[in-house]
Parts: sequence; C-alpha cells; structure tokens
Amino acid sequence: QVQLVESGGGLVQSGGSLRLSCAASGIIVTINTMGWYRQAPGKQRKLVAAITGGGRLNYADSVLGRFSISRDNVKNTVYLQMNSLKPEDTAVYYCNAAQWGDVYWGQGTQVTVSS
Repeated sequence: QVQLVESGGGLVQSGGSLRLSCAASGIIVTINTMGWYRQAPGKQRKLVAAITGGGRLNYADSVLGRFSISRDNVKNTVYLQMNSLKPEDTAVYYCNAAQWGDVYWGQGTQVTVSS
C-alpha cells in the first residue's frame, strides 16, 4: 500500500501562485507515474499534469505555460508549481501515483482562486 499526502492548497487572488506538494509513503518499490488531477464542483476529475519515473511530462492544454510539475525520487514527492492562477483553476486537486499496476490517490487539497 502507498499513502499520498498533499499539502499547499489555499486561497489566492487571480494572477497569484501556489505550490502543491504530495509525499508518498508506505510500501514503495518503484513508483512509475505521479501526477495531479483536479475536480471542480459538478465536473469530472481531470488530469492537470503528470511525470513519469524517467521524467517525461504531460500537461493539460489549459495549464500549459502556467503550471510546472516536478518530482524528487529520493523523497518520493511530486510538486506542482502553479503560476498565473485563474478563477477557473479553482478545484480540489488530487495527487495520483501508480506502482505495479495499482493506482493510489491522495485525499485532495482545495485550491480557490478569487477574481
């Protein structure tokens, strides 16, 4: 089992920045892809950004150029730097990790961007 704990959410004004962190713990052998998803009220959970163990990146079009994902494989931690935040970025952000075909989720952290 792998546990994921997110931190760094909060309330920020439009144009501001936040940095999310997600630390993995438990039985960790080789975590493959780690990523961030978000879910706004009444909408489906969608991919924001992902990074493979080899460093390959994938971003949703809506965050390209504004968000940056990175990971520290020693600390088993993934980060999401969010700049130029917009009200439409408001959502619960969930950390995601895959290991040996199993997928794990964090509890989510709220990000609210005021206009």
